[in-house]
Amino acid sequence: MRLDKFIVAVGAGSRSQAKSMVKAKRLTVNGQVAKKSDMKIDPEKDSVCLDGQELVYTAFDYIMLNKPAGVISATEDARERTVLDLLPDRYQRVAPVGRLDKDTVGLLLLTNDGQLNHNLLSPKKHVDKCYEVTLEQPCPPEAIAAMKTGVTLDDGYQCLPAELTILSDYLVHLTIQEGKFHQVKRMFLALGNKVTHLKRLRMGSLTLDPSLEEGDFRLLTEEEVTRLQKNGN
Repeated sequence: MRLDKFIVAVGAGSRSQAKSMVKAKRLTVNGQVAKKSDMKIDPEKDSVCLDGQELVYTAFDYIMLNKPAGVISATEDARERTVLDLLPDRYQRVAPVGRLDKDTVGLLLLTNDGQLNHNLLSPKKHVDKCYEVTLEQPCPPEAIAAMKTGVTLDDGYQCLPAELTILSDYLVHLTIQEGKFHQVKRMFLALGNKVTHLKRLRMGSLTLDPSLEEGDFRLLTEEEVTRLQKNGN
């Protein structure tokens, strides 16, 4: 890896800033002052320091975000704020695993581990996604059986069986194994009801950390990553 790309990967600066760091003799590689910003290094073995502080490189980042309403699940957009705008520069190389609608809140996993991303989203893996759903009208008990059978959407698509738990008249939990466009909202519309608020609580083995306020994030623990990797296998 080039030194300037390493600087970007660890969130220490841009490639142009890396060049300025080299000119100012602020960067060392294995104790030697770096002379070129495009010099090749081994990020797993070489020790890179900025102003005497070692920069730690990780091949992959795994981030749990409590997504707020009003931001879109994308890496960039010319008009809208994206979930990456909520993260420091250090983590700008990650991407959302799946999407949450702009007005949907809750658990969003972001990573640059492409294999895990693919496995968790593959229809063949049947990874559970659990949502807390607030409804406009009371949810009748017969909706449980309808969801379990598989709701037919407005375009004729029949959803896989889903698990519905009624918490109160207007509040339910719905667990699905798919990720069609606006799927949860469309499933309830097919039953003659409307979703007024939607929050994702869980994806596979990963559950939203209750200590995270909307807009906050944290890194996943090694145990959480290991469990997710098992979900995708």
